[in-house]
Amino acid sequence: MHENIDELIDACRSRILDIEKALWADEPPHPSPLPPAGEGVLEQYHAAFQEMERLIALKGNDDRHEFVIVIPVADRPQHLKSCLDSLLHLCRSFGYGGFANRRYQKVSVIIADDSRDPDNTIRNQAIADDCEAQGIAARYFGLSEQLDQMESLTEAEKKALSRVLGNTDRDAFYHKGPSIMRNIAYLKLNKIGRRGAGKTLFYFIDSDQEFRIKVSTAAGDRNLYATNYLYCLDQIFSSTDACILTGKVVGDPPVSPSVMAGNFLEDVICFLHQITAYDPSQPCQFHGTRQRDDDEASYHDMAALFGFKPAKESVQYHCSIAGEHDNSRCFSHFSSKLSQFFYGEHPTRKTYYHHEDLMASVRPARTIYTGNYIFKPEGLKHFIPFATLKLRMAGPVLGRLIKSEIGDGFVSANLPMLHKRTVRTTGQSEFRPGIAANIATIDLSGEFERQFYGDVMLFTIEKLTGMGYPRLNLSNEAIAEALESTHETLRLQYNEKRLVIREKLNFLKALVHDLKNGWESPAHAEAANNFQVFMDNIEHNFGDNSRCYDLINSSSNKAKRHAEIVEAITRYVEDSKAWGEMLDQSCRLG
Repeated sequence: MHENIDELIDACRSRILDIEKALWADEPPHPSPLPPAGEGVLEQYHAAFQEMERLIALKGNDDRHEFVIVIPVADRPQHLKSCLDSLLHLCRSFGYGGFANRRYQKVSVIIADDSRDPDNTIRNQAIADDCEAQGIAARYFGLSEQLDQMESLTEAEKKALSRVLGNTDRDAFYHKGPSIMRNIAYLKLNKIGRRGAGKTLFYFIDSDQEFRIKVSTAAGDRNLYATNYLYCLDQIFSSTDACILTGKVVGDPPVSPSVMAGNFLEDVICFLHQITAYDPSQPCQFHGTRQRDDDEASYHDMAALFGFKPAKESVQYHCSIAGEHDNSRCFSHFSSKLSQFFYGEHPTRKTYYHHEDLMASVRPARTIYTGNYIFKPEGLKHFIPFATLKLRMAGPVLGRLIKSEIGDGFVSANLPMLHKRTVRTTGQSEFRPGIAANIATIDLSGEFERQFYGDVMLFTIEKLTGMGYPRLNLSNEAIAEALESTHETLRLQYNEKRLVIREKLNFLKALVHDLKNGWESPAHAEAANNFQVFMDNIEHNFGDNSRCYDLINSSSNKAKRHAEIVEAITRYVEDSKAWGEMLDQSCRLG
């Protein structure tokens, strides 16, 4: 009987590959008919996986990987709900691991809550309970349990790991930062991963992501459940020597608006040039062309720093309004999106999924996307470094260190997740550290400073790993010299980009001021005000009196940050040793 089932399972796998080829033969319509059946290709894709899972369950002895999905969240219940809803949809669509006794058998979730608002902690726990009720085992890892994990450490361990886990006061044990939160979650995972029951993978995602991909078509963007993430990851970890794998994101860029303003201004200027050449009452002219996404990281003002080609031209806005409407409505709709840019959404430069063979997409990696990375239990030894500095770019920094330590055991694959910076109800992030909004003014200075020094840390680490760090014990002088030269190079580039931004802002102001041919009418007063608010916020953050640039050009702030960074880098090996000893001791006791 098992031989027959094996043949049927193989036939399902073969059919899945055929459907996959049809799905990606051209743009993936939603749905696309696959002759002669009347069902959509995507629906057939789901059905084929579901049939394969039914057969695997019938055969028994399913030794594929179990997944523990960890979602750190801080005051983002709406994002968390959407994230878990997408996981449930993924499980229902593909059925990985089977469903029995009202549970998906190989999927569980840990909600690592770092919220400050008590109402949000209650909402997050209720969302976890609802996920549990719908079939996915969900554990709420709240502040009290996190404190219990910390209290399980000896005083000596707490002291030795203060740069890894922080030493936040019990009365203010929230908003510890995503890096510290992940490291505390590692403590809990250590007990799960060392029990020796089956094969386990730990899967870290961000609460503002979904288990979908974004594709661009002439008919508009589509967000599809077209990737069987868990099945694909099991294949990779079962057939390669990968210990740690990272995916990427599609949709909203994964970087701060502080490094996207120049390119976005270029696109806003392009939009105004185009739309004001049309009559406001004409049918909307911003449909029918696919949004360009030829160059990876085209949203980043300094893409060349990361080895990508800098954007050479503006990107045309692709209107997302459905149904018949005129240019006037498009103008208003676009203007309403402008302030969303300051919360990390990019109205003109999204990232899209491009299909390729799964195993061919597996290649050596150097960057961790901390919202999408997966590892075996032994990967717990690679904690998020320099966590207490709360800098951005923690994932790329971690990736450089992992690459230097395990080489080809660290890989990437074409398994991106959909990234949504804002929630539909407000057009803003629910919570975003380092961004202060006061009525119409949005101040990026906190995030801007963390982005700049995150870049400084990243490229300093890149230099040092090239010199043999952390395997070699480099002197403080060598570290300080690498830090100083990196800092000055980046400071000059940031300030040069500021000049470009200011030039573009002045050009945009002139365009808005000179609106005519019906675009200056009272009917467009609200849209004109949206443009003015946007320009005011660009001026606030990138203009002459910007606190953002005051912080990165400040000698006193530089001295403080350099002292912190040098100490963190010199103590990393010591921290790693203490972390490894703690994990081993915890395993023995647990």
